[in-house]
Amino acid sequence: MTGRGVVAAGHPESAAAGAAVLRAGGNAVDAAVAAVLTSFVAEPLLTGLGSGGYLLVVPPGGEAVLLDFFIETPGRGRGLNDRAPLRAVTVDFGDATQVFHAGAASCGTYGTPAGLAAAVAGFGRAPLAELTGPAVRLARAGVRVTPMQEYLYDLLAEINAGTAAGRARYLPGGAPPRTGDLVTDPELADALERFGAEGAAHFYTGDVAAAVVEEVRAQGGLLGAADLAAYEVVRRDPIHVPYRDTVVCTNPPPSAGGVLVGRALAELGSALRPPDIPALVAAMVTAERERTPEFLAGLSDAGSGDAGLGDAACAIANRLGSTTHVSVLDADGWACAVTTSNGEGSGVVVPGTGVHLNNVLGEEDLSPLGFHVEPPGRRLPSMMAPTVVLHEGVAQLVVGSAGSNRIRSTLLQVIVNVVDRGLAAQDAVDAPRVHYAPDELFAEPGIPAAGLAATGLPVTLFREPNLYFGGCQAVVCDRATGVLTGGADPRRGGGVAVA
Repeated sequence: MTGRGVVAAGHPESAAAGAAVLRAGGNAVDAAVAAVLTSFVAEPLLTGLGSGGYLLVVPPGGEAVLLDFFIETPGRGRGLNDRAPLRAVTVDFGDATQVFHAGAASCGTYGTPAGLAAAVAGFGRAPLAELTGPAVRLARAGVRVTPMQEYLYDLLAEINAGTAAGRARYLPGGAPPRTGDLVTDPELADALERFGAEGAAHFYTGDVAAAVVEEVRAQGGLLGAADLAAYEVVRRDPIHVPYRDTVVCTNPPPSAGGVLVGRALAELGSALRPPDIPALVAAMVTAERERTPEFLAGLSDAGSGDAGLGDAACAIANRLGSTTHVSVLDADGWACAVTTSNGEGSGVVVPGTGVHLNNVLGEEDLSPLGFHVEPPGRRLPSMMAPTVVLHEGVAQLVVGSAGSNRIRSTLLQVIVNVVDRGLAAQDAVDAPRVHYAPDELFAEPGIPAAGLAATGLPVTLFREPNLYFGGCQAVVCDRATGVLTGGADPRRGGGVAVA
């Protein structure tokens, strides 16, 4: 590291925006917020003003804090059946497929504008207007489509073709943009500029909120004015999981991902040797088996203001002792990990606001008990798990991932790669991955065949590394030298920038 810190993000432009903020004197939180705002422009199908997420911050020598601004279930004052049907779309990853659901009925109450504003107010140094600057300039000047973004435009074209506004924004001229095309977004630029000047209020009680509700209700969605007005960012105490000689700080309930990552680490930590493939898979299997209806109900209770986590969630916590991600470490010791997600997007674009609404209510991974069964105001049990690994109180690894249900397996393997195997940040991210789904194993090339066979599970072997296995961004502080390095996931076209 040459100066102020390192940023790893899902796009080189996002990382560059964060690094510029560090060079200007901002801290890791400022840099992370600037990178996230820029990701709205550079990675427009994965995140945006209509998304939700989580931000984990660890101040130097201070206590870790998790800001929860994930999606809530809407529908206050309405019957849950008073809606249009979800629109099923099959997304083909080449060697596996996954069904998602889009349309207005998939739109949950977004939290990202409120969450980013709260992060800057609570932990940042720079004015919000300065942090929006790189994103505003990029949206006006335009960003060149990368091969990964071309792939995403193609992958999600059926969802975005579902509405006229979605086609106009994401299929200009009737087709997805190609690599090298210059994509501008003046509406988003205006929205970000106003966000920097005025904050988040108008997204929840002002004219933007009114426009969002009008559009969603016209298309048969549940999101209403009362849902937006009631939305609040929640500060939570992260889970702390001992692992080897480190402590892993990650996302607590009502998120599911952090608890399940912690459960797997707790099992692996009891062994003396670094885990091989069968041991990793066994830990994944154990964590997956914990994901029972009782466990999920306990997570929901934790997020609703009820006392406790519910019996199943408490039991796991006691044993411990859709998306894009940004990881930042700065030279002063601030660590910040922030994951945001629009799901795959709902296809509902609100004209004049820069808002493309999420489809989080249509993700089977987040609604394993069925769609539209949760009451209004519940935070959904996301797999997102921004994480900081501490060694003797100092951030050694800042990490998080995209990838829906694969987030927890991705994070588990990257943490093991750094803590157990001593891999550098980029090597830890690049290493081939496996993912366990019930009774089946998915693997990238490079995993030893003997290790896969030893699991006794049927294996789907991908022909090459694939974004199916997540989009992990990591920053590592070398214990001996204090040098900071970053690893950006090539599976999602990530980038690292040094300040």
